[in-house]
Amino acid sequence: MNAPRRANVVGLGLIGCSLAMALRERGWHVTGSETDPDRLAQAQGRGAVDAIGLDPEAEITWVAVPASATVPAVKEVLASTAGLVTDVASVKGPIVDQIDDPRYLGGHPMAGSDLDGPAGADPDMFVGAVWVLTPTSDTSDEVFAGVAGAIRSLDAEVVAVPAARHDAMVAVVSHVPHLTAATLMTIASARATDHAALLRLAAGGFRDMTRIAAGPPAIWPDICVENREAIVDVLDLLMADLATVRDLVSAEDRGGLLDLLSRARSSRRSLPAGAAHPSQLSEARIPIPDRPGAAAEVFTLAAELGVNVSDFEVYHSAEGDRGVMIAVIESASADLFRGGLIARGFKPGIRSLD
Repeated sequence: MNAPRRANVVGLGLIGCSLAMALRERGWHVTGSETDPDRLAQAQGRGAVDAIGLDPEAEITWVAVPASATVPAVKEVLASTAGLVTDVASVKGPIVDQIDDPRYLGGHPMAGSDLDGPAGADPDMFVGAVWVLTPTSDTSDEVFAGVAGAIRSLDAEVVAVPAARHDAMVAVVSHVPHLTAATLMTIASARATDHAALLRLAAGGFRDMTRIAAGPPAIWPDICVENREAIVDVLDLLMADLATVRDLVSAEDRGGLLDLLSRARSSRRSLPAGAAHPSQLSEARIPIPDRPGAAAEVFTLAAELGVNVSDFEVYHSAEGDRGVMIAVIESASADLFRGGLIARGFKPGIRSLD
């Protein structure tokens, strides 16, 4: 019988404990560490870890601590272990810029819960979730494939983007929406003469829009400080656009309102849906040079083009100077992906799996 794969999880809060439980369910031996004794006891009570401490021979270590504590935690792990190291912080630029080690690759699972700590942990949290990786030009194929493969084993979808672009994008799709929901909830509370009566009238739209305001508040000051420039930029855009909406409403501009709402509806309907059926998938075989960043470059291109890579592997030749990346994509995106790869000097071969 083969020995189980070994992993460390540093920080056993909601994400870290969920990650540890998900790994254990898939046969990994998980060593966990947590500075809060109550959280550690809760995580142990939930069977999240096999051992306490830091396994120096672990294949991979996930650092799941607050964003402001991530850099020193990652550096400590790099000095104490021999394997790959990644993190789960929702801000990447300030972290990636301070860590110069070939074994580190920044990451961020786009997943969470209204609950907090080990008590809210869910081993299925990452199933179908987007997990962003932020490789640099120095990230080797082996490191990228190793981290991405471990994430794929959790049934998550891997997307690769540069760290600065990640921070700009999550400001739009995560950070500012959370602040907006919290603000709307605060307005509803402050404006209600009878708070309970108002909230009883709250329909599905209000509840859907403010649901994320119920999430754990303790992580957000860190996020806002670490990603303040991108968040302020998006808040400025939001306030300007809301001023435009105010003017349309004030002027009773039915046509302008209908145009705005129609464009918003169209954009909302174009959000990606679930995974494609196997009959709608294609396999891309992409010869890649054996140089840092080649596999990550393919993934980054896929993200730029909006192409979902649902599975992948990287093979290297015995001579060690070339490799082949095999990626599974939706057939509808095959021509777009092929064109983007060719424009960047790759020579892909793509065939339908149908």
